[in-house]
Amino acid sequence: MTTGWSVDDRRTPTPTPAEAGRRTGRTGRTSNTGRTSNTGRAGRTGRTGHSGRGAGIGIGLLSAAAFGTSGTFGTSLIDAGWSPAAAVLARVSVAALVLAGPALAALRGRWGLLRRRAWPTIAFGLVGVASCQVCYFNAIQRMPVGMALLLEYLGVVLIVIWLWARHGQRPRPLTVAGGAGALGGLALMLNLFGAGSVNGVNVVGVVWGLLAAVSLAVYFVLSASVTGETLPPAVMAWGGMVVGGAVIGGLGLAGALPLSFSSADVLLLGHRVSWLVSVLGLSVVAAAFAYVMGVGAARRLGAKLGSFVGMAEILFAVLFAWALLRQMPTGTQFAGGALILLGVILVRLDEP
Repeated sequence: MTTGWSVDDRRTPTPTPAEAGRRTGRTGRTSNTGRTSNTGRAGRTGRTGHSGRGAGIGIGLLSAAAFGTSGTFGTSLIDAGWSPAAAVLARVSVAALVLAGPALAALRGRWGLLRRRAWPTIAFGLVGVASCQVCYFNAIQRMPVGMALLLEYLGVVLIVIWLWARHGQRPRPLTVAGGAGALGGLALMLNLFGAGSVNGVNVVGVVWGLLAAVSLAVYFVLSASVTGETLPPAVMAWGGMVVGGAVIGGLGLAGALPLSFSSADVLLLGHRVSWLVSVLGLSVVAAAFAYVMGVGAARRLGAKLGSFVGMAEILFAVLFAWALLRQMPTGTQFAGGALILLGVILVRLDEP
């Protein structure tokens, strides 16, 4: 996901080993408090069967499609005189306002739950919302956008490594093949092999790109995390937007991120429209809706499969740029999109 265009202990009887295996899967862990860790076996919640995962893939594709509009709306604002940081700040801040009502309705006065889940929500906002975008924008200031995006989406590989190191989920051949195919497809989609696409490597830019990859991995891991008490997706996304907006706004006021706004009209579908159209699209569709759907999908699919489905964002971004900005995709990009979809299918087949 290129987020910048680019997760009351209930005491229960200790289960028998057989029961634990049925509840948590091959690698899930049950602590002596009766809480089940649901980051095992791709981080699924343990509540969804094959039909639930099918719904999760559908929701994940909706999230990827929504995230894919961010490039089109963001580019229109930047071309009209906005700085990237200003567009991101507007995106996150307006999304926080839009999500306030649905989040409060979903919370239903359970403020204690929000307090108990404060640290995961703060981490989600700091890393999954703010850090992703700050690191990405620092990367693209020093290297081509395509290379920065490829580095950021190495986050899916980091998730596989994390699940192997933390939960003993050694990647099997289908996952390895799916990962290689998806990353190869991503490189084709971004035209990294085209003439003049890479003119030297900036080490500082690579570091920022890798930090964006870590942030993306943390976003999916936190989104997929389910404990005895879990915030509704709308509340999780809202809290993340509030924290992320505060951080990005603070960095802007401190001069670490340049903030330049403009009231000039923007160009969409070949027509001049108000800048409000792009801001609302960027915040309502590409942030509020995208993040809520993304958290919901990750909880059904787990961090690993959810992150691979999220790579479809690049495919949707190319299609939206074609439809709204008249940027015609090439045959190579279509081939890359097919490879990404093949990679997702292989990873899905590797799931039990």
